[in-house]
Amino acid sequence: MVEDNLKYNALDIHKELTWFKTILKTRSLLNSKSESKYQEVFDVTPPIFNGSTSPYATFVKDQKLTFEERFLLILAMAPHIKPELLDVFMQRNNNTEQIYTEFGGKKGKHHNGFLPTGETLMFILAGTDLQKRFQLQNIFNSEHHFIKNHIVWLDEVETDEPHLNGAVTISKEILDKFTIGFVRKPNFSSGFPAKLLETNMEWDDLVLPSNTNLQLVEIEAWLKHNHTLMNDWGMSKKFKPGYKTLFHGPPGTGKSLTTALLGKRTGIDVYKIDLSRIISKYIGETEKNLSKIFDKAESKGWILFFDEADALFGKRTSINDAHDRYANQEVSYLLQRIEEYDGLVILASNLKKNIDEAFQRRFQSMIYFPMPESEERLKLWKNGFSEKCELEEKIKLNQIASNYQLAGGSIINVIHYCSLMALNSGTNTIRLKDITEGIKREFGKGGRTI
Repeated sequence: MVEDNLKYNALDIHKELTWFKTILKTRSLLNSKSESKYQEVFDVTPPIFNGSTSPYATFVKDQKLTFEERFLLILAMAPHIKPELLDVFMQRNNNTEQIYTEFGGKKGKHHNGFLPTGETLMFILAGTDLQKRFQLQNIFNSEHHFIKNHIVWLDEVETDEPHLNGAVTISKEILDKFTIGFVRKPNFSSGFPAKLLETNMEWDDLVLPSNTNLQLVEIEAWLKHNHTLMNDWGMSKKFKPGYKTLFHGPPGTGKSLTTALLGKRTGIDVYKIDLSRIISKYIGETEKNLSKIFDKAESKGWILFFDEADALFGKRTSINDAHDRYANQEVSYLLQRIEEYDGLVILASNLKKNIDEAFQRRFQSMIYFPMPESEERLKLWKNGFSEKCELEEKIKLNQIASNYQLAGGSIINVIHYCSLMALNSGTNTIRLKDITEGIKREFGKGGRTI
């Protein structure tokens, strides 16, 4: 199926590039007042895909793209799929020894070719027609569906530079869809400081109190039925987009695992935000880093997971200096972006009281993950060991579960330790002394003793 999509996509995009090339030639002829087959570039008819079901043809049809929008889309794609088509704009003005100003364009850090800007679009489609130029600028309006859906946009420029100097940029997801047939998952980087959160465990492996499980049902229902609720039931007028929740409770009680399993159960990607890469001591940098996350996630439906969220979502401070003021601005900015995000946002904290009340008021739910009771701990011990190992006869898991109050994460750590000790001794038998030592180590982390 993917191979067929690539084949038909290539054929349809080739037709689109031929149309694109004809428009470039027509603009050149019209500007030089040479004889041309067309009176204006809009006379060059876009290709008709004759019922093609390729991703590109389907996108053009479903989005009901206008001539201008279709041209902008292929212009944004050109540097990625046929950069030599834009070499025509690299000719230099003999008087200034620079690229013609009206061509717009930029050079990338590593790309040697021509990168089109908003000015490039204006030159090709509007020429010297000022009225047409003014009309065309609406395509870069924040309310245009290209911008709102993060399909094609202009990169930001310095405040004192013309807006149209921004490079025409296409969504990597859209580009992937048209060129390789599927959307690649974003890699962890400075531009996207978040990691895909996955687990090999299943929902049945999750050991939580019944009250906590009951509250998770609402989140799962939202993930499954939000679109119907907001659109078919018309509740978008009354409800804000997205769903925000706080998972709070001691470390190791299942907050991260529950988040990963919610994504796995509903088929939705979960991204864990690396707050160490987000928070910056430099004024304004934290906001920029947050923008990278939310801009990338916009309209994707991803679950965003902020673990140990106190660092960013904690209580605002009293204003003693400029840094305090900017820190509070960052919290306000984050509050705004979370409110606007149309997916699920999960904040995790060890203590609910550490989270700013401004966030708490906006949560649809706040779910407590308590330390497991004796019965739940016994289930965790029983489920934790490998089927390939056996326990010493003197090991009584019910007594261990009853005597030692450990969170699920700590129990897994103990099982990991004593399993390694068994393997290191050349046996598959789990020994009581290793379980005891593992428990002692876990207690020691919190300053407790057996």
